[in-house]
Amino acid sequence: MHPEINESKLTVVDHPVVARDLTTLRNKNTSTSDFRASLGRISIILAYHALKQLPLREVSVTTPIQETKGYHLDREVIVVPILRAGLGLVDAITRFIPEARIGHLGMYRDEQTHQPVDYYSKLPKGIEDAFVLLVDPMLATGGSALDSIGYLKEKGAKNIRFMCLISAPEGILNVQKQHPDVSIITAAVDEKLNDDKFIVPGLGDAGDRVFGTG
Repeated sequence: MHPEINESKLTVVDHPVVARDLTTLRNKNTSTSDFRASLGRISIILAYHALKQLPLREVSVTTPIQETKGYHLDREVIVVPILRAGLGLVDAITRFIPEARIGHLGMYRDEQTHQPVDYYSKLPKGIEDAFVLLVDPMLATGGSALDSIGYLKEKGAKNIRFMCLISAPEGILNVQKQHPDVSIITAAVDEKLNDDKFIVPGLGDAGDRVFGTG
């Protein structure tokens, strides 16, 4: 781990199923259907860790035997995928927490400048008080994440977590330097970025692999 990374704001999920499915995702010969299936399983496990600190409120529930106490979530969850690759994580997350509402932020990376370009945004109302889970398969330079976090904060979001499959130390550091309040949940921290700003060893272009457009 890079010595400047704040590990208190970084969760690297260590789980046998994640390790197995991450290997499938990295394999260049994995089919689109198997890629999606592995992505879905990892997304559920990452979401479990990302949402562990959701507040609860106590309620009364009547079982077939007697009345007892139970719990409801005390904070609304809004999932915001960074388009288009982030869409691949949404179905699995909403299976885990079906009441979550979904926003969208559209960005793509300029292949010449390696900078994010915005082209679409649509967010649910009430983001100011919600628990916002920003999702994208990759955290490379951090450009898209930084742009998205900044946009969400401009719209009033105060509780943001960023969830991704794999990350590069450079991206983690960039997010932590500019948004130290945002926790990052990831399945792996890879070695570095190459000259083309792709994560090494990485898994290629996640969007192309999810949607079969590579």
